[in-house]
Amino acid sequence: MDKKTETQVVKGVITSEGIAIGRAFLVKEADFCIIPRRIRKQNVKSEIGRFNNAIAQVKEELLSAEHKILKLLGKKHSPLVESYLLMLEDPILTRDVIKRISEEYVNAEYALWATLDKVLQSFDKIDDEYFRDRKNDIYEIGKRILNFLAEEKKLSISDAEDGSIVVAHSLSPDDIFRLKEKKNMGFVTDVGGRTSHIAILAQGLEIPAVVGLKDITSRVSEGDLLIVDGSQGIVIINPDEQTLQNYKREHEIQIKERQELEKLRDLPAETEDGYRIVLACNVDVPEELDSVLSSGAEGIGLFRTEFLYLGRDKLPTEEEQYEVYRTVAHKILPYSLIIRTVDIGGDKLINFGIDRIIKEDNPFLGLRAIRLCLRYPELFKTQLRAILRASKEGKIKIMFPMISGVDEFIQAKNFLEQVKSELKSQGEEFDENIEVGAMIEVPSAALTADLIAKSADFFSIGTNDLIQYTLAVDRKNETVADMYEPLHLSVLRLLKHIIDAGHNAGKWVGMCGEMASDPTFTVVLIGMGLNEFSVPPVAVPKIKKIIRKCSFVEAREIAREIFSSSDRDEVIGTLKKTLVV
Repeated sequence: MDKKTETQVVKGVITSEGIAIGRAFLVKEADFCIIPRRIRKQNVKSEIGRFNNAIAQVKEELLSAEHKILKLLGKKHSPLVESYLLMLEDPILTRDVIKRISEEYVNAEYALWATLDKVLQSFDKIDDEYFRDRKNDIYEIGKRILNFLAEEKKLSISDAEDGSIVVAHSLSPDDIFRLKEKKNMGFVTDVGGRTSHIAILAQGLEIPAVVGLKDITSRVSEGDLLIVDGSQGIVIINPDEQTLQNYKREHEIQIKERQELEKLRDLPAETEDGYRIVLACNVDVPEELDSVLSSGAEGIGLFRTEFLYLGRDKLPTEEEQYEVYRTVAHKILPYSLIIRTVDIGGDKLINFGIDRIIKEDNPFLGLRAIRLCLRYPELFKTQLRAILRASKEGKIKIMFPMISGVDEFIQAKNFLEQVKSELKSQGEEFDENIEVGAMIEVPSAALTADLIAKSADFFSIGTNDLIQYTLAVDRKNETVADMYEPLHLSVLRLLKHIIDAGHNAGKWVGMCGEMASDPTFTVVLIGMGLNEFSVPPVAVPKIKKIIRKCSFVEAREIAREIFSSSDRDEVIGTLKKTLVV
């Protein structure tokens, strides 16, 4: 029997953009009755066996999810599952639970739950988004082990009908893939944050989602009509007819926009009056190449090499790196590949047996990126040799990260010249005129950009760090995140200074930070004279659309108008007029 239902609007955390409309499929939490049950001493071994078997089954599920992630999203997202796998090997599970079974003679279910409860309580004392999300991960992994111990599985997402919206307390990476395979429209959860694993996966798979809704599972009934507005971070339960029709129209508009953007793929990123922009991509791992090639981008403006160094116990060899760089450079032809030398902190070197590392209180402002490379030439020169050798296979350029001044850049170039000399003496071929650029992401480098430009072949502006270092704001810290302001006059002036310094020296200037992929700033950046935008593959079509719809002459006027104003609201008003719809 139909019942009159009241419309509710619930606000959560903006997780993954898009609109989803469908009926609710409620994943109810399994009812665990965790009662301590005494076991006999002779049964301890079999009880531990039950526990280990449950862990093995959860591990099998996670490995299956990891395989799907590597296939669909590449290595960039594989750490999402790896962290769950590491939890299964954590002493809390492998040692403490078994110890409790052995010493207290209790059943595995109680031993696990008692151990986890102690850990979860300790997380409650930490007021930090990242750790809150990790608490949710631990809770989820504990539930999955309990499911297998109880020999009953939680209601499976595979039971949901196509087109439904999954409502759950929490979800695991494996759940997200089941949801995608079932063609569910989206999902909402009680817990989770912007840094949670399911949030990152949802973005990668382009599934509309809202997390952190606190009590959505108690508000929603099976079969309720839901609207998930991922862009606003809201869920509308049983919307009225007018709201429903408005969202249906908006959803259709979004679909048509994606279809229209697809038509731009093979067209150049050029303004109406002929100002040519290079629109390239940021790439974390080689598996993203297909996305780059299908996006309509012109090359790779930032190839991060950190994946070669993370999650392993020895440094990557020259040959290993050479094969990666050679393959990527060849595949991206006729376009360029800009390889950023490794940007990791000294703490990572401990895993490689380098024992000269001192523990740092703040590694983000410590021995990292080019500082690390200059301190450990053996690491740096191995990478430079691999890059240079691969340069004969394509159009490779080198970029040094976190340059703080001209002296540091020259030191890095001197190492490059040493490696060139060594390769020449060994008869190795390479591009002797390879371009070398500086990533400008530190205020000291921005302020001395005119000096660095004399030695560099190009600049690429890393706005993420540049903004937070300029404003002394940790953009991941919720208490001050609202102060992370790309439109701050100091930031805009620095950007203009960097671009002008590059152009005055006859060098081109690009941008690879998040600001480059935000449509809000595209026109003003063109007006400042930016030559290259390097963005995630998914952002290429929308940025290209804006470039092709604007005039360079008008963009310069807009930039001048913004710089003549000191009022933030005026600046925002001017920028809003530039948005292409």
